[in-house]
Amino acid sequence: MPRFYFHVRDGDELIEDPEGIEMPGSDAAEAEATTAARELLAEQLKFGSALDSRAFEILDEKGEKVLSLPFRSVLRLD
Repeated sequence: MPRFYFHVRDGDELIEDPEGIEMPGSDAAEAEATTAARELLAEQLKFGSALDSRAFEILDEKGEKVLSLPFRSVLRLD
């Protein structure tokens, strides 16, 4: 099973995920990132923090970017 790394981009800073997670494919990695982003945003909302511009940068085992997922993109406002 391929391994995916979920780095967090926070402005100019990149917080790297050194371990990664084995997942069946990029669709599963996107679903995992979506769930994690929603959980992190929920914590921010709960404490009245401003929603920021963080994003997951998901890389595959070769270090190639598979997806960039801004945290705000997982919000449903309808």
